[in-house]
Amino acid sequence: MGVLILLPPSEGKTAPTHGAPVDLESLSHPALSSARQRVGDALAKVSAQRNAFDVLGVGPSLEAEVARNRNLWDNPAAPAAQVYTGVLYDAAGAATWDAAHAARAASRVRIVSALWGALSPADRVPAYRLSMSTSLGRVGPLASYWRQHLAQELSHQAGDGIIVDCRSSAYVAAWRPSAHPVVNVRVERELHGKRTVVSHMAKHTRGLLTGALTATQTEPQTADEVADVARSLDHVIDVALTPSELTIVLQG
Repeated sequence: MGVLILLPPSEGKTAPTHGAPVDLESLSHPALSSARQRVGDALAKVSAQRNAFDVLGVGPSLEAEVARNRNLWDNPAAPAAQVYTGVLYDAAGAATWDAAHAARAASRVRIVSALWGALSPADRVPAYRLSMSTSLGRVGPLASYWRQHLAQELSHQAGDGIIVDCRSSAYVAAWRPSAHPVVNVRVERELHGKRTVVSHMAKHTRGLLTGALTATQTEPQTADEVADVARSLDHVIDVALTPSELTIVLQG
């Protein structure tokens, strides 16, 4: 038994400036290599078209990121923990994990990606721009595409352990665990006695939880143990656990 933490990628990415390009066969879950190749080829092609912004759902301000997609297979790669630099990953401290912490995260974390399907934080990838909500050329809707490929890989990774799901809805659509115990992480804020769901701080808190769950040498085994880790986070005033949901309540 153990824990499998499912994360979304971040929209914000830091493009590596040097290093070898991605090697599909070296990534975790090499059975996904051909599926990754197909999506990457389609992304490079679409990104060179006149309607690239419309297909990818981005504006002209992201022209440099779309242009980077065109050279996807040639661009330098780096560990995903360093390439993904959004709020969640910053809060987890992913870019500064030491070797021991990074090794634990490589075992306990999978990033569900529109381009790569599923990644370990240690997998070396280039920066890119692609969302799971995209319908990409002949590949079609990416959530449906990856649903065909991820179930076996991620079910095997989860084994008989607990899944802590920190993904947003678009990425949940690519794989909904059905044969595993799952706790979905919900974040609320309490102010003047009233609790409300928060969004930006939810990413931050899920990142803190990810950092804490991968920092422990003793791997959490149950939902109760995951909840105990959540209680240790800064500014947490309450933690509620149901069979399918972990609610973390923040002060103010």
